[in-house]
Amino acid sequence: MLSFHQVVKQDFEAVNQTIIDQLHSDVDLVENIGHYIVDAGGKRLRPLLVLLMAKSFGYQGHQHIDLAAIIEFIHTATLLHDDVVDISSLRRGRATANAKWGNAPSVLVGDFLYSRAFQMMVAIQSMDIMAILSDTTNVISEGEVQQLVNAKNPEVDEQNYLGVIHKKTAALFEAACETGAVIAGASVEQRAQAKQYGYHIGMAFQLIDDALDYHGSAEELGKNVGDDLAEGKPTLPLIFAISNANKDDANIIKQAIAEGGLDKLDQIVSIVNNSGALEYVNAKAIEQANLAKEVLADLPSSEFKTAMIELADFSVQRSF
Repeated sequence: MLSFHQVVKQDFEAVNQTIIDQLHSDVDLVENIGHYIVDAGGKRLRPLLVLLMAKSFGYQGHQHIDLAAIIEFIHTATLLHDDVVDISSLRRGRATANAKWGNAPSVLVGDFLYSRAFQMMVAIQSMDIMAILSDTTNVISEGEVQQLVNAKNPEVDEQNYLGVIHKKTAALFEAACETGAVIAGASVEQRAQAKQYGYHIGMAFQLIDDALDYHGSAEELGKNVGDDLAEGKPTLPLIFAISNANKDDANIIKQAIAEGGLDKLDQIVSIVNNSGALEYVNAKAIEQANLAKEVLADLPSSEFKTAMIELADFSVQRSF
């Protein structure tokens, strides 16, 4: 357990138990796949943010536990669907659900997790939270479709890329933070600040994720290095390298994006590294992490605020 989990250790354990309880289904396959992907763990940053944000505003109740589990279910559902769309075979160091059970069960269990999340959402009885999370799931879907449209298009620019990662990744971080503030009865202004913190953390997290695809190891990352390139995804390391490498090298990357596949992975990793792309992406991520910390300035000092500052630093210093 990472240091910033420790301040909400008891609540975090309660979230994990709620997730297990809420995975119950009369259909064995639903439970099997649900448990398989949830048990893979991961950092659970999104539910953690719900807990930290709610506690930082002085929340004393129990509904933040259910809310954190809801956020994790929405995230897990998107992972199940993403892996099918991307034809991924490895996630968090293990075979993906679609590689193990097939595409149809993965999609349908993803649907189960979405619908279970909305059942739990109704039980919280907050229209504000319903509005935030229904809007967020819609935005995430738009981001995934836009990413699909962008695939194998070497002309995608940085602005387009940033728009996609906002929708497909940062939006759920925003929702986790804002709903954590809502459940604690925060003011409209405080809710906006919480959402802004989530935005910057989510952007930093995805920027680093995309950079790690070109200098991480599969063992560290728990996924196949080069996956983005294999799918023809024009992420920022590639977009920057195309603009800053020499013409021949830029054309090699453009061709690889247009065709997908990993035939020239080693060569492209070398071009990306030599172009200064990773330094550029890291600098962008650090900028976002610093903005996240600035947003917290008005928040009263607490161990929860300190943990969120540590989380901002972790988002750009991690290697997994």
